[in-house]
Amino acid sequence: MMQPENQRRAYLRAMGIDVWLPRDSAEAAPVDGSFEESPEESPEAMDWEALRGSVSACTLCRLSQSRTNTVFGIGNPEADWLIVGEAPGAEEDRRGEPFVGRAGKLLDEMLRAIGQRREDVFIANILKCRPPDNRDPKADESASCRPYLERQIQLIQPRIILAVGRIAAQNLLGSDEPVGRMRGRPHELDGIPLVVTYHPAYLLRSPSQKSKAWRDLCLATRLAAEYHG
Repeated sequence: MMQPENQRRAYLRAMGIDVWLPRDSAEAAPVDGSFEESPEESPEAMDWEALRGSVSACTLCRLSQSRTNTVFGIGNPEADWLIVGEAPGAEEDRRGEPFVGRAGKLLDEMLRAIGQRREDVFIANILKCRPPDNRDPKADESASCRPYLERQIQLIQPRIILAVGRIAAQNLLGSDEPVGRMRGRPHELDGIPLVVTYHPAYLLRSPSQKSKAWRDLCLATRLAAEYHG
């Protein structure tokens, strides 16, 4: 488990506050061998190439010890639509690409229904590494990854953000509400319209909810057209 001081540093880093430690400080060493603090610079000023490299080499949390590949994200770096999911699954971890498999195919169909393609949008996740056994992300893991996602948003400057599933929506909006309460109405993240909808994996299990997801996509389409950021 992450110790309090390391957790404090992770949250400070997530807020863009640099934390400097003496090279010989005991606190600079890995905690119980679980993970290492990364010496990398803040993502705030990174371009795409530097950001991708930083994610690939990241050791900010314990997930770096168990991942196969980081999942940086995929798509158009100048996209109007940013799709944000929760965390990579087993196949995503193996391939290093978000939303593959049956859920990915359904997401592609959802995008096509509103005139978008996978290569037109940008798809990313709250976490860049897979949590073991597909468990929910821990708070310190999400905090460590947040600056990467925030920099992606800054670089893309999308017209709309679509938060897909509970984990993505709650992390982006700082809320503990269920998806059913967050969806169906507009939200905002740093001035950018944000719409919450169900995760494709949930829709595969509950196809009766697809009509609600369609209404969410229609809302997102309207907000994207109206956005003047």
